[in-house]
This record gives sequence, C-alpha cells and structure tokens, in this order.
Amino acid sequence: MAQVPQTFFDALAVRTWCGLALTALGRAREEIDAINVYPVADGDTGTNLYLTVESAAAAVEAVFAGYEGYGAHEGYEAYEGGSVPAGKPSLADAARAMAHGALIGARGNSGTILAQLLRGMAQVLAAEGEAPHAGGDGLRLALRRAADSARQAVAHPVEGTVLSVASAAADAAGGAEGDCGTVARAAYQGACAALAATPGQLAVLEQAGVVDAGGRGLVAVLGALVETFTGEAPGLSGSHAGPHARVQVVQGLGLAADRVEDCVDGPDGEGGPAFEVIYLLEAGDAAVARLRQRLDALGDSLVVVGGDGLWNVHVHVDDAGAAVEAGVEAGRPYRIRITHFGVGDAHARGGERPPRERVQRAVVAVVPGEGLAGLYAEAGATTVLARPGEPPASGELVEAVRRAHAREVVLLPNDADLRHTAAAAAEQARTEGIRVALIPTRSAVQGIAALAVHEPDRRFDEDVVSMTSAAGATRYAEVVVAERQSWTMAGICQAGDVLGLIDGDVAVIGSDVTATAEVVLNRMLAAGGELVTLVLGDEAPEGVAERLEARVREAYLAVDTVVYRGGRQGALVLVGVE
Repeated sequence: MAQVPQTFFDALAVRTWCGLALTALGRAREEIDAINVYPVADGDTGTNLYLTVESAAAAVEAVFAGYEGYGAHEGYEAYEGGSVPAGKPSLADAARAMAHGALIGARGNSGTILAQLLRGMAQVLAAEGEAPHAGGDGLRLALRRAADSARQAVAHPVEGTVLSVASAAADAAGGAEGDCGTVARAAYQGACAALAATPGQLAVLEQAGVVDAGGRGLVAVLGALVETFTGEAPGLSGSHAGPHARVQVVQGLGLAADRVEDCVDGPDGEGGPAFEVIYLLEAGDAAVARLRQRLDALGDSLVVVGGDGLWNVHVHVDDAGAAVEAGVEAGRPYRIRITHFGVGDAHARGGERPPRERVQRAVVAVVPGEGLAGLYAEAGATTVLARPGEPPASGELVEAVRRAHAREVVLLPNDADLRHTAAAAAEQARTEGIRVALIPTRSAVQGIAALAVHEPDRRFDEDVVSMTSAAGATRYAEVVVAERQSWTMAGICQAGDVLGLIDGDVAVIGSDVTATAEVVLNRMLAAGGELVTLVLGDEAPEGVAERLEARVREAYLAVDTVVYRGGRQGALVLVGVE
C-alpha cells in the first residue's frame, strides 16, 4: 500500500518518517551488517542504526501517546505551512523527542553519528521563538545543520564515511527549490551519488569491494524521508546510484578471511584498540570539552554528541576503565556499555582466545530494578534492565539473546506491555538459528516463579511447560503512586494516591503505602496460596515488609514469605502469590 504523503514538516511527518526509517533499516539491516568493514569490521552497523532509530521512534510515539485523550478540540491552530489540531504534539515536540530518543538509544559509531544528525535537524525544526520551519526551506536548513553538527562531533572526520554522505545530501538539498518532497528527493539523490563514491575515498572499502555501511544506512533513512513527503519509496538503483551503491556483499558474504585482515589494520598495519566504550553523560559544556581531549589521547573513533547537559560518548580504547574514569571526572556517566572486540572483529589485535562454545540452554529476562537483576543473574539468567519509563526495545532483547550464547533460550518479558516487543525479538533470534520459547510473564514475580523450576538438563519442551505452569500459577500485584487523576476499575484516583493493582487492574485506592499493600495482600490470599513473594523498591517505606510478613503469620497458616530488594524498580512493592 502506498504511503499517504505529508505536504509539510509537522509532528505527524516526524512520526511517519521515524516509522518508515525503522522499516527501511529493518529490511537492510543484515545487508548493512555484512558490508561493515570500517572503522571496525564487527558486522553490527545495520543493527546499531536500527536500534538508534527504534529508540527515536519510540520517543516520538510516547509524545503522541501523551496527548491522546487530552485537549482534543475541533479548532485548529494555524502556522506557516499548514495547520495542526489543537491539543496535538507540535513539530517542536516531535522533533525534540526524536532527537532525545536517538541520543539516549544510540549504538555504535554510526548510530552515535546518526543521533547527532537527527539532533542537528531538530535544532532547526524546533527552533524557539521562530515560526516552524515546516516547508522546503526549513528542510534545507535542517539537513545543512545536521551534516555540520555531525562532522563537528567526530574528533577526526574521515572522508568516505557517513559524514561524506551527509554533507553531499545537504549540498544537494541546498541547490533544490520547491517543497519538502523536492528537497528530500534531491538530498537522497546526492547521498546515493556520495555513497557510490565512498570506495574511492577510503582504501579499506575499495579493498573490500563495498560501500560505507554507515553511509548506506543514512541513504535508507533519507529514502524514508522521501517516502514521507512523496508517498513513494525510492530505490538505490537508477541514474543517481552507481554500482557500488547497490550494497554489494562481495562473493556472497563480502570478504574472504585473508582480505578482512588486509582491510582492517589501517595504513600503518597495526591493529586498533581492543574495547568499544559507550555511555550517556550528564555534564556541562566545559567538562565535555576537557573530556574530548582526554579520550582523544586514549584511543580513536571518538564521537561525542548531544548538548544541554546530556551527552552520548563513544570511543575505542585499550583501557576501558580509563575511559569510564574520564567520564566520572567530567560528570555522571550511566548506561555504560563496554564491548570487547573479539577474534572475529577486525579491530582486535592478534592472540585472542577462540570463540567459546555455545551452552545448550539459557534464560533471558527483563527485570525492573538492579536488585532483581542481581537475583536473576545469581540464578543464571541473562538480564535486560528496564528502568521506569524506559522499556527495552526489541533489538535490546535480541542482543541479550545473542549474549546468552545458547542454542536454546527461554525469554521472560516480565511485563504485559512487552509482549509484542518480546515476540518480535524471539522471531528475529529464530531467524539466526536460535531456538527461542517466549513465556508471557506479566510481572517479575512470575519470572521468579518460572526461574525457580527451570532445569536446563530437562528436554526443552518439558522445561518450558514447567516454567510456564509455574508463572501462570503465580498471581501478581504492585503498589504504586498515581501520577495523575484517572478513571480506574476502583474509582477515580487523584495524583499522589496510592494504587494497588492486582493482575494488572487497579483494585485498591488508598493514601498509605503499607495499608494499601496489606489490603492487596489480603485480597490475593483470600483465594489461597502457599508462598508470598515481596519485592521492595528503593522508595518503599520502612517497616512495610515486616508488617506484611506479620500479617501473613497471623492470618494465613502454612503460607511462607520471602522478601527481596528490587532497587529502583518503579513500583514501591511487587507482590506474588503462588
């Protein structure tokens, strides 16, 4: 079905573009991964770009979701280029969300640069104190700002990379006259031509017989921009794309092993750093300027993007600890990710141990707090941390499945809202030859019950049935604080009320955490039970666990209670009854 084109840049156009870009990168991911030879031949550029755009798209969707049901009016507010229904997200809202989502979700070298490209565009589209840049003129300015800011974010820009493709797109857009569709198509055509030229600019690409992987990803993103404004998806083939632009995978999979060795060492013939370090950083501009100098001396492939106090830092180093310490000195680093370039990654030096053998079976679980992450890890599970308001994307779950390094994986989403995300991750992992069973756990306490009966020595199907049965036999509840006034199954709640949710529905509205939790526990045990599991969040009041344990001892004979500390898990108290 053809995409209904947008006639100007508004919030809906941002949303549409993000969705189409995600789809385009999803289709091209494996091809882009296969031609990834610079700066590291680790075969993940397509995946990193996909995860970056997935985070951007999720942030935009969250903005739209926040407006649903609020302020919907029949009137319209007019502005340059068209009119937007009152009560809907503005162009600035959506553009900022896109940029922020990409910033916090950026992966790898190319994903970090793409995040800065989107941030540069958002700076124009969401400019304060000005009429929205919604037409072709605004898009030309946005593409120029994007290319310039991305180049400034890279410590040592190299031609023949995504930076060259971005600059060419901006140059081509600058010479185009017309609406957003015309400008987008010019940018796309300029990017295609630049992509075809990348092998002539970078020797490693010429030796491999491929185009730049990051540039190829940007072409896909710009193709989605064309489709957003014209309703038609452009193709790489045609008068503006030479043979190199058709994503070549030389002789089936790109490179013979000896040619990989030739391609990766760089002009001096020496291997590069052993680790990739990425983290988000809260810091001021002056501290970040010092950090850039410090990290530039430690390694290479340095990209620092962001601004206004929040940054995404990416660098390749031999001393990962020093790179993190530099971030601590500059501000507050978090979401720290350290990846060792293994024997199959061309940036690594010789002498690494051979790839480890896959284990037969593993459990991958999404957990809402650091305390539960530790508990699950002690039980042998590979965990994905989901912080409040930051659910993991499907790509993160796929990455965790890969990290488990098993032939068979049991996936526990531990959240009803993650059902579709987990299903997509499971399907992706299956295409990679991993046998995955998804158990639809709706709470971390159900996951605990499933993990308790996990026996990796059993037949896979028997193990999955046993774990599913244990999870299904566990009723779950949580005690939280209402963020806003809302209608619930138990009546109208006000912001600040304490809510007790049983099996996902609000069952109790109260004013005291301990009292509300006790009512919830009584209701759950009224239907019977043998074991109560309590998981306390960092903000749970003192004494709540002792009071609930005492209540169980007083009123429910032969019922045992276990208590865990969940950390920053969102809910004040999680309750499970088996």
